[in-house]
Amino acid sequence: MAATQTVNAGARLDRLPISRLHWRILWLITAGAALDAFDIYLAGGVVAAMLKEGFSTTQQNAVFISTTFFGMLIGAGFAGYLGDRMGRRYSYQFNLAIFGLASLAACFAPNITVLTVLRFIMGIGMGAELVVAAGTLCEFIPPAYRGRWISMLGIVTNAGLLLASSIGFFVIPNLGWRYMFAIVGVGALIVWVLRKKMPESPRWLEAVGRLDEAEATLRAFEQEAGQGRDLPPPAIVRQRPVVATPFSTLFRPGMIGRTVTAALTVMAVNVSVYGFVAWLPTFLLKQGMTIVHSLGFTTLMSFGSVAGALVGMAVGDRFSRQKSLLATCFAIAALGLIYPNLHDTTEVTIVGFCLVTAIYTLVTLGLYAYVPELFPTEYRLRGTGVAGVCGRAASITTPYLAIYLFDNFGVRGVLWMVIVMLAALCTAILTLRIETAKISLDDNGASAGGENGLAAAVAHDQGI
Repeated sequence: MAATQTVNAGARLDRLPISRLHWRILWLITAGAALDAFDIYLAGGVVAAMLKEGFSTTQQNAVFISTTFFGMLIGAGFAGYLGDRMGRRYSYQFNLAIFGLASLAACFAPNITVLTVLRFIMGIGMGAELVVAAGTLCEFIPPAYRGRWISMLGIVTNAGLLLASSIGFFVIPNLGWRYMFAIVGVGALIVWVLRKKMPESPRWLEAVGRLDEAEATLRAFEQEAGQGRDLPPPAIVRQRPVVATPFSTLFRPGMIGRTVTAALTVMAVNVSVYGFVAWLPTFLLKQGMTIVHSLGFTTLMSFGSVAGALVGMAVGDRFSRQKSLLATCFAIAALGLIYPNLHDTTEVTIVGFCLVTAIYTLVTLGLYAYVPELFPTEYRLRGTGVAGVCGRAASITTPYLAIYLFDNFGVRGVLWMVIVMLAALCTAILTLRIETAKISLDDNGASAGGENGLAAAVAHDQGI
């Protein structure tokens, strides 16, 4: 073990009032996440345009889409390693540069093969962005406000589908699909420049023993947040040693429960989104709508992605994270069982909107808040990255399973797939019994009955 920690970064950050610096960090993080989401969702309009002009075939478009998700799978794991080893700022700048530069290069791709390779590189950056974004934002925001602020990240990110669809509606027919990549590339480089002034996480600096940098960052933060006022003293003074943090600790007693629960959370999110939301037009056609009406109702229901983040904002700091997630899973299951039995278009739209809203409430509270909150600072991004890799694997396999279930069992079969995944998540949450809402990130293993987190895992590694 190395030097004893004396900076007390977590307690000092947790007692600060919200300041302009918090808002600046929020908007710099959400700007990158919004571009990431825009880059993911632009694929729908781009592949259709490429097919129409003969730049690609249907089979090549399928490879283009699959390559994106494979790149995102790799990016999720890679970002976690970089973020915990090199720093939050290094990781989010690195992944933003990757998908920004690759997007600019995509504007000039001479053929679909080159574009697919570039899309794989973009996928690495895109898969990394949310791993770093949610984890980094959590480390700056006081626990009393964390649920609402994470939900603001969710609002912007969940709106990526609407943003990409709206911009693509005007840009692709008038300028061409290449300009969609240009928008992302230029936007990413602008945010990259702005982010250079964003501070490194003091929690991480303290955790790796860079105490002078942590102290200097905290003093600047306290000076701006205090604005000449006397700040309350930290609620507690923590003295923690710098410990070795091997990747294997995530799978040791004391941590593996968190890792499994985080992975199931992200898998449940991806199965819900790619098992239901992505199939809405097909489901509506099956229920007798025309393609025009199907797309119209799907667009209307997609507003539930933003509504879900708003629900997350309303409940994130009022109710426990465990109860909120369990209630959300129950709502998705209940609405999912009702949905296939509806035929009236008004009922289909209302229930469908509520179902999409519930799914994106799970995205907001589960993916953006609960998962990064589960891990101590030393492992936050690697743990989130492992969960992200599992989630991306689920997003790759879910469409194939959904096709099989839909062909053999109809909409009910697909929704039962989602319900089974949600049941597994609920079981993990009830078994883990760790509450994270309104609790300091330094205390997120102290819930009654919960695992003792990092201390138990490190003790196991060291044979204590």
